[in-house]
Amino acid sequence: MYLCKETNSRLNEIATVLRGSEICFNVHYWGIVPRLFDNPIHKHSFFEVCYVLEGEGEYTDMGISYSLQAGTHFCSRPGVSHQIRTQEGLFLLYVAFEVDETQSKDTLCDAFRQLAENIESCVRQDAHNPTALLWKSLLLQEGATGNLPAVAIPTLAYTLLLSFLTLFGSRQREPSTHRKRPNSLLQQAKLYIRDNLSQPLSLQHVAEYLHVSERHLSRLFSSGIHESYTDFIRSERIRQATHLLLTSNLSIKEISEVVGFSSVHYFSRLFMEVKKLPPGKFRKREINSE
Repeated sequence: MYLCKETNSRLNEIATVLRGSEICFNVHYWGIVPRLFDNPIHKHSFFEVCYVLEGEGEYTDMGISYSLQAGTHFCSRPGVSHQIRTQEGLFLLYVAFEVDETQSKDTLCDAFRQLAENIESCVRQDAHNPTALLWKSLLLQEGATGNLPAVAIPTLAYTLLLSFLTLFGSRQREPSTHRKRPNSLLQQAKLYIRDNLSQPLSLQHVAEYLHVSERHLSRLFSSGIHESYTDFIRSERIRQATHLLLTSNLSIKEISEVVGFSSVHYFSRLFMEVKKLPPGKFRKREINSE
């Protein structure tokens, strides 16, 4: 029997920065979920690779549906909308990560860029596939004397992420290290919000995506960043709106819609409260001052 919570905690504590001689991965979160059900259509700004240990379901990527069953790996690429659906639930292992290009060699950076653009989203292999074996080597088992020591985990996790290149399409190599991370569930919630601002993002919506209660999610924000869930979303929408005002030619109305405000009037009023200028005047002032 696998110890899912214990494995999840260990990975999110010691396998978050995976650095080798040729590439460095920043891991946003690991997930070990024995019964994961449907999630909403959404996207990420990073890779999320999943492995089905048990169960059946369906994965949709860019409008194409793939059958999920034990032994299936699937890769959600940056910026691509996707969704999981299942009747009975999936025993799912997953990792969300991106390449730190400032600490990685060009050849491997290019390999992961190619992976983001042109891959087979779903791959089914037998249980003896190297990538599947790497996943299983990371799992803690109840009463097992063969569980790997914590010091071995970063190297195996690093090798697992490198193995995705050959599993999904490209070629390359191996190696080490670690660092502690803030609450991984809070990190996942913040990333989901930032990548899906155009959606309603109600507390219920995001809590269901993360498979936690609304109360627990609300408490994560108040205790973790000392900011309410609602205030965080407003801040993110204003932050992204500010970025679009200064870097795009979108109209105020279009920006309001892109970042998820219910009306231009509400967007302008809230922006005025935060920036002390209406969006249009703010854009003109900042552009003229450059």
